[in-house]
This record gives sequence, C-alpha cells and structure tokens, in this order.
Amino acid sequence: MYLLIISKILVKIGNIKLAEFPIILAPLEDVTDPPFRLLSKKFGADLMYTEFISSEGLIRNASKSVKKLDFDEKERPIGIQIFGHNVDSMVKAAMLAEEANPDLIDINFGCPVRKVISKGAGAGILNNIPLMITITEAVVKATKLPVTVKTRLGWDETNKPIVEIAESLQDVGIKAIAIHGRTKAQLYKGNADWTLIGEVKNNQRMFIPIIGNGDVDSPEKALEMKTKYNVDGIMIGRAAIGNPWIFNEIKHYFKTGDLLEKPDINQRIDVCKLHLENSIKWKGEKRGIFETRKHYRKYFIDIPNIKQHRIKLLTSENYEEILKILEEIRRDFTLGDF
Repeated sequence: MYLLIISKILVKIGNIKLAEFPIILAPLEDVTDPPFRLLSKKFGADLMYTEFISSEGLIRNASKSVKKLDFDEKERPIGIQIFGHNVDSMVKAAMLAEEANPDLIDINFGCPVRKVISKGAGAGILNNIPLMITITEAVVKATKLPVTVKTRLGWDETNKPIVEIAESLQDVGIKAIAIHGRTKAQLYKGNADWTLIGEVKNNQRMFIPIIGNGDVDSPEKALEMKTKYNVDGIMIGRAAIGNPWIFNEIKHYFKTGDLLEKPDINQRIDVCKLHLENSIKWKGEKRGIFETRKHYRKYFIDIPNIKQHRIKLLTSENYEEILKILEEIRRDFTLGDF
C-alpha cells in the first residue's frame, strides 16, 4: 500500500482556487442536472459543470437550453458548458452563459454522439482543428470568466493530436483542459488510454491544469492514474451515477490509504429520496419522477434480489408511492442481507 503525498499548492483555474488535487464531476447530458450536482457537492465534488448546452439553442432562447443555465449557489464553483460549430453562435452563447454568473465557461469538444458530431460540434470538431482553435480564441476574448475545454485524444486511432491541440488551446488562453482518454471513434467502448494524457501533462510547454478523465471508477484507480500520469486532477463521469459517494471515497483513500465502507441501505434510501425530492422541486412531479428513474438501478446495483422492487420504482408515477417502495426496500434489505 502506498499513499499519495499531496502538495499544499492549490490547483487554480484562473482565479478559482480548488483543492490540492481536485476530484471533479464530469458534465453528463441528462444526468448532471442541479439535483444530481447538489448531491455530488454534498459528497465531495470540488468542481462541477452543467449539462452541455447547445449554442444555437441558447441564442434562440430555446427553453431546454435556457433551463440548463440554472444552478444553486451551493454548487459553486461551477462551470457552464456550451457546444457548437459556429464561431459567432459560440461567442453569443458564451456571453449569455456569463450573464448567469457561473465561475467559468467550458467548451465541449468531446461529445461523440451522432447528433452532435454530424453538425461538426463536440468531438466532431476534431476533424477541423483550426476551427476548434478559432472558436476557443473567440470565446476566450468574449468573456471575462476563465474558459476551459473538455476534449478527447483525437478523431480515431490514426489521428490523436492531443499534445499539439492542448498547446494550441493554451496559447489562445484557456485556463485548464480536461482530456478523456478515448478517441471520437471509440465512443465509450474499450479502455481509456491515459498515456497521451500523461504526455500532455509532462509537456514542458504546458502550465495550465491538466485533468484526466476516463474509466476512473474506484479510489484505487484514481490513485493509480494520479501517480502514474501526474495529472492535476481527475474527472469522474459515469462512475458517479447512483454513486455520489465516490468523491469522498477517493479523498479518504488518498488521505489515509483506507477504503471507506460502502453506504448501507439506510444511507442509500435517504440519498435516493433526497435526489427525488430535489428533482421534483426543480422539474415538477411528473418530469422529476421520470428523470430520476435512470439513477435507481445504480443506487442499488450491488444488492441481490432487489429486481422486483426496482421494477416498481421504474414504473411508479406517484411520489407517495415511490416513497413507500423505498421504505419497503429499507425494511427488506438491511445491511446484513447483502
């Protein structure tokens, strides 16, 4: 067993002071809404981002895009993430995002889903690096807030220019970069390759924080990536779904070398109820119930024989009924049962 020796130098993104080694919640579409972010903050996330917001939708005042600008003061520091392929639209969107008064603006150059890349946005822009740099420079000049970027290694296995991309983005003024260790072509398949993330971090020309992302799903894996690749922080995405405790688990492991016990059934039920309540407050009962469903499986993923209870959670459309089901789970699955 070895422990991470953390320096006392805080990681800074512009004028934002984070922890010595920040554990960051990745932006995830249809996941990292305010109710989920509040839970992640409660359990130790050092920095969070909104779901990504279409620049075109934002400048056209589309209700879905505008709604994503909302955040609670308890979530700070928080970044608003925007995406797009048009320079003017991205500039206008950045200015609108700045009016919401976040701590920073983030540009998504990493989303690999077809509806985004087909427009040349997200990871689609990895086929047009000059445009990527032009957009970034324009956004940096348009806002007084720190600008960060989240991206991938490159387009595919034969085209992974992330070392050069990171240098160019730094040169036009970004204050940090988060790198997912996959290419656009990989989507979320295969294993994340942190080798090039390490090369970016150890490039003597780089002086901004380098955040690693991809496949970190445990405290042990977080420590391995930190120690092996020397990144300035780690971004947690899918591993946080239904598991907001992961942020504190990693911090505890870094500090002590010991693994925290997994939350017992009472903790899980209480957090699940809080998540649902906050979701209903923010979205209304019908939508709040519907959009919390995706988290139920992960909250109880390692509990055997819970399938029938989970089916009831996934099909119930009534808040009071869901509370009764959760209490049934509390009653039927004590710590000694799983």
